[in-house]
Amino acid sequence: MVSEINPAETSRAYAFEMWMKAPMPMVTFLRTVDVTRLRLVSRRRGLKFNMLMCWCVGKAASAIKEFYMLPVGDKLFRYDSLAVNTIVADSRGEVSSCDIPFSEDLNQFNNDYLRLTERVASTCENHDVTDRMVIGTSALAKYSVDGAIGMYSGIFNNPFLIWGRYRRRWFKYELTVSFQFHHTQMDGAHAARFLELLQYEVSHLG
Repeated sequence: MVSEINPAETSRAYAFEMWMKAPMPMVTFLRTVDVTRLRLVSRRRGLKFNMLMCWCVGKAASAIKEFYMLPVGDKLFRYDSLAVNTIVADSRGEVSSCDIPFSEDLNQFNNDYLRLTERVASTCENHDVTDRMVIGTSALAKYSVDGAIGMYSGIFNNPFLIWGRYRRRWFKYELTVSFQFHHTQMDGAHAARFLELLQYEVSHLG
């Protein structure tokens, strides 16, 4: 469920006034994440690495209330739940977009991820979730990426993560993650906490 809220009655009142009309309101953080545990769980349980990353993104974001608010146009909206978007290679050889409703239940999220991405890949039709705050992701798993700065279209203000191929560093595996967010939605401290929680979820994946 989504509803419009009065920015003046939220903790984002000052940020809304300061950043909603800024020509470039997006901020990008880069973080190197230790994905050794996630890679191990992926291989042992036969689960897709990207699915696990998306679940950890949703799990970390769900603990931060700012993720449930999103500036759209000149308004601020509050959502009751989250979704995580992933980019899917489709049957045309192009890419399509797929929103997966976030669930605390990893098995449920995995089932939805597999079902929806398979449908999008075969139909070449995007799957959009409009009643949840959507966190965008793009995985360039075949490529080594040292950093990425997202594009600000002026239309979509959703937070967005980009990552490439993980790298081996001695006895662990690391992944560089780029996180772009709208300054009206959250401050740097919220974004940094989110990335800390992302590392926590990745490292404690069961």
